[in-house]
Amino acid sequence: ADFSPNCKQIATASWDTFLMLWSLKPHARAYRYVGHKDVVTSLQFSPQGNLLASASRDRTVRLWVLDRKGKSSEFKAHTAPVRSVDFSADGQLLVTASEDKSIKVWSMFRQRFLYSLYRHTHWVRCAKFSPDGRLIVSCSEDKTIKIWDTTNKQCVNNFSDSVGFANFVDFNPNGTCIASAGSDHAVKIWDIR
Repeated sequence: ADFSPNCKQIATASWDTFLMLWSLKPHARAYRYVGHKDVVTSLQFSPQGNLLASASRDRTVRLWVLDRKGKSSEFKAHTAPVRSVDFSADGQLLVTASEDKSIKVWSMFRQRFLYSLYRHTHWVRCAKFSPDGRLIVSCSEDKTIKIWDTTNKQCVNNFSDSVGFANFVDFNPNGTCIASAGSDHAVKIWDIR
């Protein structure tokens, strides 16, 4: 689930192929968005709150217009289920993580694929932009957390965790630390300064 930036709506996905958009106003109706052909694994509102991105086990990413009709654009480039989606803070880019061991970056302005990041050796569980959009952090079942520079598209840092693998990573609001939640039932904080 994800709250819209203005906190007036919430989007949810269960173990099904559709999304629900709920208005938090009294007596408002919910909208059901249909398009994915397999389980929806991740979703996020754009920073402006006018779009919703979703990832699915059907290997696609969809970008939904938040209205009654719920029209969507389908993005195809991954060759395995997509695990996570994340908008950059300015809403210009989207990053996706997949079981095909890749991270992909997409342009929202042109609604097209831009480039891939490859260095993980197992499924990539999650990828997130730093608050300034300069970095991407990713985690994988290869038991590593990697930091990528979006300017030169290189892996600039690598953290290993021999105990388990991280399912989720994210930056703190000022971009100096990364939090990871892992299969070893632990939350770890990484200072990247």
